[in-house]
Amino acid sequence: MKSLIRNASVATAALLLGLTATAIARADDKPTLAFVVNGASDFWKAAEAGVKKAQGELPDYTLELKYPEQSSVAIQQRLMDDLVTAGVKGIMVSAVDPKTSTDGLNKIASQTALFTTDSDAPQTKRVAYIGSSNVDAGKQAAEIAKKAMPDGGKCLGFVGLLGADNAKERIQGMKDGLAGTKIELVDVRGDDIDQARAKKNVEDALVASPDVTCMVGFYSYNTPRIYEALRDAGKLGSITVVGFDDDPITLGGVKEGTIAATVVQQPFEWAYQGMKLMAAYLKGDKSGIPAGNLIIIPTKIIGKDDVDAYAANLKAMSGN
Repeated sequence: MKSLIRNASVATAALLLGLTATAIARADDKPTLAFVVNGASDFWKAAEAGVKKAQGELPDYTLELKYPEQSSVAIQQRLMDDLVTAGVKGIMVSAVDPKTSTDGLNKIASQTALFTTDSDAPQTKRVAYIGSSNVDAGKQAAEIAKKAMPDGGKCLGFVGLLGADNAKERIQGMKDGLAGTKIELVDVRGDDIDQARAKKNVEDALVASPDVTCMVGFYSYNTPRIYEALRDAGKLGSITVVGFDDDPITLGGVKEGTIAATVVQQPFEWAYQGMKLMAAYLKGDKSGIPAGNLIIIPTKIIGKDDVDAYAANLKAMSGN
């Protein structure tokens, strides 16, 4: 019996020692900042590079970029809840559907510093938004269409999340930019960031809407899926394609002339500047937060003559 008691005491002491060591290790942990995206896409590779660069300048923090298992409000919310439980001090998120996520985002904002990127949630208690003006990006897409289609035509759009602010604002911006012209954006079809469905949407449109003369890919992967569907149907070059972002397929299509041009954003800068902004904010420096709580990183149009220089810059930013 004495042996059992002695062994139990030793085990208890070891357990307490282990718990103490764990507590000390946790106390010594660096504060963590997380960049949470809205779904799996190569678009976010540039943001990964931005986080990596920021990490080199923020040695007192641990920086992470997190992908939800699926592009859904519930799964993204669960991911953020888990991050908060783990003690993350700041989260920058591209919200899947801000309009239906107000309560969930406010819950996160009450527990940690919450910033938004890519798709804003201005109705929440987020500290600030850093990203593109999606309305302006939509207007730039309209400029591409007007230059490529001086005689007018019908455009059909394709996007991942119809309910997300970035989608709504790009669509509205394009419609505003096309006002008074002979070009019309007749419809936009969503795919919930399902790339197989994205391509199928284009294939279905080629059959159901033979009068469409222009297709617009509002999310980074939509333009490549448009390209592939048109290629497979033997219609590359016969339908004007307006792109968004800088997927290699998109840039290749722009260079070969089968995509009119593409509107590019700067997710590298969102992540790089955003992580540094969050770190400063957590240290009490709020000077980087403007009065309107909006930090706009400009978008720009990349045409055929711009592709090589742009691609070289992307490579340099990623450290390759």
